[in-house]
Amino acid sequence: MTSITFTIKWSGAEYAVDVTSPDATVADLKRLIQDKTGVRPDRQKLLGLKAGTRSATDESRVSDLNIKSGGKIMMMGSREEDIAVVSKEPEDLPEVINDLDIPEGVELPVAQREEYLAKIDKRVREVKIDILNEPRPGKKLLVLDIDYTPFDHRSVAEHPHQLMRPYLHEFLTSTYEDYDIVIWSATSMKWIEVKMRQLGVTTNPNYKITFMLDSLAMISVHTQEYGYLDVKPLGVIWGKFPDVYTSKNTIMFDDIRRNFLMNPQNGLRIKAFREAAKNMHKDRELLRLSRYLKIIAGYDDLSQLNHRHWKTFIKDDDND
Repeated sequence: MTSITFTIKWSGAEYAVDVTSPDATVADLKRLIQDKTGVRPDRQKLLGLKAGTRSATDESRVSDLNIKSGGKIMMMGSREEDIAVVSKEPEDLPEVINDLDIPEGVELPVAQREEYLAKIDKRVREVKIDILNEPRPGKKLLVLDIDYTPFDHRSVAEHPHQLMRPYLHEFLTSTYEDYDIVIWSATSMKWIEVKMRQLGVTTNPNYKITFMLDSLAMISVHTQEYGYLDVKPLGVIWGKFPDVYTSKNTIMFDDIRRNFLMNPQNGLRIKAFREAAKNMHKDRELLRLSRYLKIIAGYDDLSQLNHRHWKTFIKDDDND
């Protein structure tokens, strides 16, 4: 075996790790990762690794893994010093701002521009969608983002469940009664599948995911104010399933408003879920949104609602 180089993705950064020994095991790989990241091998969880048809163990040979030289491995885990202070309130922590997002109240007239509608038509023709569970006639549609929506993808943790937004499974179970559920993330399908599997979303018996979309279904639009922006046009879904999903029965949840720039009337900007360890015990956003979805499920046209004011629908809850 010649030298194999992996890119380790962890805590928002990437690290190159070189494996030179022909007999190297996953345990050896973890020690090399510790040298780069400071995360002990017993704290590391390498997502999606397989040796043949089985999940890789520490004894598995690196040469037998399902990832080749130059590939990327997503890791979860925490340094000891991070674990020691994980419950301590940070001092002077700045608010994380996505400087490519669109401020609330700003409207950009791009939704009907012919060049972007042509891009959507192209995605409809070219994007392949793997149906996990058949659409259910008569149900409305929820399109759900992943990062910072039901999952804090930036914080460090030993297991994905430690980064899962509270009440995620309860939220999806309740939503599934009235809505088909589609996952759409701006990452690659590989990482979407890993995250959803690790969180137990694709295997939960109480609800079903209809299908998942990745960055390949997105389009780029240009605005004079903000330059080029990648967005998630719901027209791709409506074009793929014209007899099932329309602007009238679709709502999208995303923590970044620009993602529903092509369909502002169908988007709800959800409060971002960050710093999971600190906010795990007080975040109730999904509980509240499940009530909102239940209420509006009886409306004939969701695009006629102003989803910015969704909290007014549940204002009788004095505890939120």
